[in-house]
Amino acid sequence: MKQTSTKVAETSKKNHSAKNQFFSHIIDELSKTIVGMEDITNQILIAFLTKGHVLLEGLPGLAKTMLIKTFAELSGLEFKRIQFTPDLLPGDILGTQIFDQRTSAFITRKGPLFSNIVLADEINRAPSKVQSALLEAMQEKQITIAEKTYHLKPPYLVLATQNPIEQEGTYPLPEAQIDRFMLKVTVTYPSKDEEAKIIKYHMNTPKINFAPILSAAKIKKCQEQVENIYIDDRLIRYIVELVSASRNPEQYGMKKNLINFGASPRASIDLARAAKATAFLNNEKYVKTDDIKQVVHPVLRHRILTSYEADAENITPDMLIDDLLSRVKVP
Repeated sequence: MKQTSTKVAETSKKNHSAKNQFFSHIIDELSKTIVGMEDITNQILIAFLTKGHVLLEGLPGLAKTMLIKTFAELSGLEFKRIQFTPDLLPGDILGTQIFDQRTSAFITRKGPLFSNIVLADEINRAPSKVQSALLEAMQEKQITIAEKTYHLKPPYLVLATQNPIEQEGTYPLPEAQIDRFMLKVTVTYPSKDEEAKIIKYHMNTPKINFAPILSAAKIKKCQEQVENIYIDDRLIRYIVELVSASRNPEQYGMKKNLINFGASPRASIDLARAAKATAFLNNEKYVKTDDIKQVVHPVLRHRILTSYEADAENITPDMLIDDLLSRVKVP
């Protein structure tokens, strides 16, 4: 897992000079306060450009929340943070109707989900009813309060953080709900050099107030440009083969008993969209094989359910994805 993340980071740094200059500026601004998370920032941008959502998983203290808050500040869009706790209710995030004694009528008080960027902090600490309320809003882009439906204004991005399910007091997301996240990003410990930079920053640097770089109009225009990125039929077939291999591993020479459930067709769609966004960020007009390989891990890792046999052998979804990549023929 650590090796995979390192490879992605190295690829991101290698391509930085060739990236879309507009988004390179965002990464440069983030680097003023965030150390060593360029690849994670890149994946957040991919989700934003494709109208997807991101689940960030990592232990406490790894700057997940700080990264998202800084990104939101640079976006110039409306931002809300929801701290998920075991006593949270669906109405706390969706909104509710309250009785106004002055007018003797019910008025609607909208919840924090009515924002452009929503940080769902520690999503796996809330009960399943609250998780379902959030994930339904993500999928439908609308919220119903007292039988009235409200459409969420675009762009709409949910960035959820969670601690590993081994942590005490957490409620793991069901497979059907976690599938609604386009990407799952694993946040690991920084290197020793990066940690030294973090210490120096916190001891010597005053708080930075960022000026917005993005806007709703700019994001909409970029989303339209991403949709127009060309992807060849051979690469679409390659994506189908990769996802199909997760469902039928024995047909590709892998052990069948390591995977209980593979990725759904939604994963194929998300992989194609993420590859197009990667090509766009790299100033390319069409998708290349490397664009697909760069995003296949975050798109598939939360959609492959490993078996007890795999868990017993410490085989992770990322290891299985590496195996798929080595066995599926590149067009």
